[in-house]
Amino acid sequence: MLHQTAVPRYNSCMFTYLNPASRIWLIALLIMWAALLFGGFLFGSADSSQRMPKWARLSSSAVLVLAGWSWFFITRQNEVNSFVLWLAIGMTFGFLGDLFMAGVLPGGRNVLGGMAAFGLGHVAYIIGIWRFGNQIGLTDGTTRWGSLIVWWMIGAAAWYFVVYRGQQPTTLHQATLPYALLLASTAGVATSLAIQQGQFTWLAIGAALFLISDLIIATQLFNGTSFYLIGDVIWLTYGPGQMLIVFSAATAVSLFGQ
Repeated sequence: MLHQTAVPRYNSCMFTYLNPASRIWLIALLIMWAALLFGGFLFGSADSSQRMPKWARLSSSAVLVLAGWSWFFITRQNEVNSFVLWLAIGMTFGFLGDLFMAGVLPGGRNVLGGMAAFGLGHVAYIIGIWRFGNQIGLTDGTTRWGSLIVWWMIGAAAWYFVVYRGQQPTTLHQATLPYALLLASTAGVATSLAIQQGQFTWLAIGAALFLISDLIIATQLFNGTSFYLIGDVIWLTYGPGQMLIVFSAATAVSLFGQ
């Protein structure tokens, strides 16, 4: 059972409490992720929608899966291990969603399959963040529910203007409302944590970037929106968003020590 604990003193260097081997490994993964994502953008061959090659995009996401499970292994004797486990599970489902959306699985591109996988990933993120808030005593009801309500309003408004307004509703249109509210819920619980403990601001920014990325995809799917390098804009919001969520494990470790 989770227990409430007074939040320990935060150390500004998020990798301070890791042993040298773990620190080097995780920093190497972070550099590899950045090289794949931003290197793919800088050096890829441009077309009308994106520069990043598919292999670089998917590989950057796979590196974050590896990073998530590395954090889980490294923190196995630490109080934050349960939180980190949910982050790793969420990122794993996120990568599965990437595979669905990229069309590399049998059956080709599957938007509903991608939404289902991303949705399960966000359920994991929400469980992990909510439980971790309980564990460290960041449970102020006004902050929690206020943050959720604000983000639900943002998610519902975005769904209406980006997806629903002026459209003939289909199953996909209807499925996107609970999906948008789910992503908004992740931003809400992360924002609640950040308001109560400022070092989790990057986690909240990561959740917000994920939602922004999906809204861009929605404008593409439902409104036919297209602009130069739209695919790269999607990944340059989605990728850093996922990275900030996964590496919020570093902030959690810094609160408790290794």
